[in-house]
Amino acid sequence: MKPVLSKGQLIRWKDNRGFGFIQPSDGSQEVFIHITAFKDVNRRPQVGDLIHYQLTVDKNGKVSACNASIKGVTSKLIPQPSSSSARTKSTSKLVMEFSSLALKTLLLSLLPGLGSIHFVLTTSNPIPLILYFVMSLITFALYAHDKSCAKQGRWRVPENTLHLCELMGGWLGAFVAQQTLRHKSSKVSYQVVFWVIAILHIGFWLHWLLRIRM
Repeated sequence: MKPVLSKGQLIRWKDNRGFGFIQPSDGSQEVFIHITAFKDVNRRPQVGDLIHYQLTVDKNGKVSACNASIKGVTSKLIPQPSSSSARTKSTSKLVMEFSSLALKTLLLSLLPGLGSIHFVLTTSNPIPLILYFVMSLITFALYAHDKSCAKQGRWRVPENTLHLCELMGGWLGAFVAQQTLRHKSSKVSYQVVFWVIAILHIGFWLHWLLRIRM
């Protein structure tokens, strides 16, 4: 059944308290109206406004106005984004986040990567490259497992274990895990140790490359 639309004039309005009373056009009893009953309009209600409204009854049996609008006042039209538009924005956000992460990871891995490749070419020893790759995968998996345990209230992976894996070459995997899983990225004490380990690795390969040039 379609709700009945009534109309009347706003005869009293206390703007500082956000309520007033409508005198219905049919001469019946005054109707209470609160500011929250109005739909989105471009201004506050004023005494003398012609109000279109519906009636509602609360649990105490009190009758009041709802779904009200002011005649002659244009409602604010707020277009709702379509589902396709929302998906597009979500996809764009994911692409931007992925691009940002890829760039950060590339910059962090530049010196260790170049140093490891140079080490392989000069010594025929692929261990550093293999170690970085394998330990990064292991460390990422440990981060994911630790976050899952944290959510389920199960036994956690000790932080010293995570740091040891980072020190053994898994710090790049740890960085990716921190950014994508949002895990261990806000704990200051943990981040200090993590970045000390990362700087040690970067510093080592910087020293290696500079020494070779000399």
